[in-house]
Amino acid sequence: MIEITFEKDKNRSVAFDNNTIIGECDFVIQKNIWNIVHTVVNSKYQGQGIARKLVNCVIENALKENKEVIADCSYAKKVLDESK
Repeated sequence: MIEITFEKDKNRSVAFDNNTIIGECDFVIQKNIWNIVHTVVNSKYQGQGIARKLVNCVIENALKENKEVIADCSYAKKVLDESK
């Protein structure tokens, strides 16, 4: 089973299959803005919506902290644009 966790201390959300990292979404903090800069999922796991879950995890946690979210990552930008 795939588990998505948020690791604020590492500025990322991570997808695990058991104890193996299979994807991650990284962001940088710029004042009150979280900028998603990279999203990647192991090729064996692509097409399962994992990247979207990773991006949404970062967005949800940013909103909990009243932060704005932007994306330099093209995939994350697409997800953000769809949610507006």
